[in-house]
Amino acid sequence: MAERVLMKGNEALAEAAIQAGCRHFFGYPITPQTEVAAYMAKRMPKIGGTYLQAESEVAAINMVLGAASAGVRALTSSSSPGISLKTEGISYIAGSDLPCVIINVQRGGPGLGGIQPSQADYWQATRAPGHGDLHVLVFAPSTVQEMVDLVMDAFDMADLYRMPAMILADGALGQMMEPVEIKERPKRDLPEKTWAANGHENKRPHNIVNSLYLTPGDLEALVKERFARYDLIKSKEQRSESYMADDAEFIVVAYGASSRVCKSAVKAARAEGIRVGLIRPITLWPFPVDAIQEAAKTAKHFLTVEMSMGQMVDDVRLAVNGAVPVSFFGHTGGIIPSPAEVLGEIKKLAGGAK
Repeated sequence: MAERVLMKGNEALAEAAIQAGCRHFFGYPITPQTEVAAYMAKRMPKIGGTYLQAESEVAAINMVLGAASAGVRALTSSSSPGISLKTEGISYIAGSDLPCVIINVQRGGPGLGGIQPSQADYWQATRAPGHGDLHVLVFAPSTVQEMVDLVMDAFDMADLYRMPAMILADGALGQMMEPVEIKERPKRDLPEKTWAANGHENKRPHNIVNSLYLTPGDLEALVKERFARYDLIKSKEQRSESYMADDAEFIVVAYGASSRVCKSAVKAARAEGIRVGLIRPITLWPFPVDAIQEAAKTAKHFLTVEMSMGQMVDDVRLAVNGAVPVSFFGHTGGIIPSPAEVLGEIKKLAGGAK
């Protein structure tokens, strides 16, 4: 697919994974991401791939563990409560140093909550995607085209760093339709998967994929090695978009669907003479600390906007490190903040400045 086509976000996620070389999908239906699985059910048999609707989310993530162990690109997708069920398996995958991609099209919670868009899984994705000392790469698209691009990047970076990667979208992005271009990209120079348990043909020793280490010193050494890799990722892989932020006195920080709303509010505020800009995190882990700290050198105030009770705001405050105040505005339960509401919050910070 190289032409520009109109696609629903969930279907674009699935097609992008196929174009990235994924031929193994294991999932379970849940609103608002069911179209990812439905699309894979149609496409995988036609291209010689594997589509399997597991008996549960727990089964699906463990099937990903098995496929990833063999060195193939594997994908699962779900929505908030389903991701909670997958967290044990995600921890096993991270503890086995295996690459895979996990899609979370967020809905409101806690519990079953609702089926409307949410960003309330930020803490889960960036702080506790599973038990133990671990991180997963977390990408936050804001358009359907970016969903496509980031899925492809997620597979590459998961392979490069031998760790799970997550696409953290939401119900609004998953259900909206926008023009996208899905084209073949130049192959990235990635390390050979010499660790894969995929048959040795008597040419090498057996590979064993494992996350159990009963000797405390051995486990500590492995975790420390993993965290050295995490530090490298933090130094090299932070991503963000800066919009009208160069001369901004006030900085709005938002990601995903919320950032689209905030971009409109920033434009409206600029039209009224308020010097405000937007920083949009694209990687939520690693969080774009460097971009926030750079903006904090000249900005007077930060405003974080989220579809939650306030989760990313913690990372903004940590990055700002007390240099300037950080405020929060958001809705939860599936309500998307409006541009007018965000503009109102910007005006409050600016003291009604024109």
